[in-house]
This record gives sequence, C-alpha cells and structure tokens, in this order.
Amino acid sequence: MVKIRLARAGAKKRPFYHLVATESRSSRDGKFIERLGYYNPNAKGGEQKLVVDTTRVEYWKGQGAQISERVAYLVKGAAAAAPVAEKAA
Repeated sequence: MVKIRLARAGAKKRPFYHLVATESRSSRDGKFIERLGYYNPNAKGGEQKLVVDTTRVEYWKGQGAQISERVAYLVKGAAAAAPVAEKAA
C-alpha cells in the first residue's frame, strides 16, 4: 500500500522533513516513489515553512494512498492558506 508521510532529514536538533509518497513497508527515511514537498519546522525570516504540491497529493489520494495524520494536518493548513495568497496577488 502507498502512504504519504514525512521522511526526516536535517542535522541533529535541526529537523527538516520531506513529504513523500512511499511504499508502507519501506523505512521512514528509506526509498520513496515521489517527493511531494517539504516541511521546515524551524523556518526563520524569509524561509518557507511548508511547500506542498497539492495536485500530486490529490493524485495519490485518488490512487488509494493513505495519508498520515500529521501530513493530513499540514495539507489542510496549506489548502486553507493558498486561497488567501491568491486573493492578495
């Protein structure tokens, strides 16, 4: 089964996460099918905290992929923030 989840990267005490579509049996930071974005919880200044390719997330959901709880929360927040950004432009 395909899952959409976070894969940890970054240094010790400085986490950085990639949103990935991966086979559920692969390890957390192991092989993945596609990278769908990233989440930087320590973003400062002009850095982006969250980047998500929502069209690809929707594609994988349509193919039957299961989304982890944390990724669902992040994608929901990104979708809520996107219309605000489009109205400002």
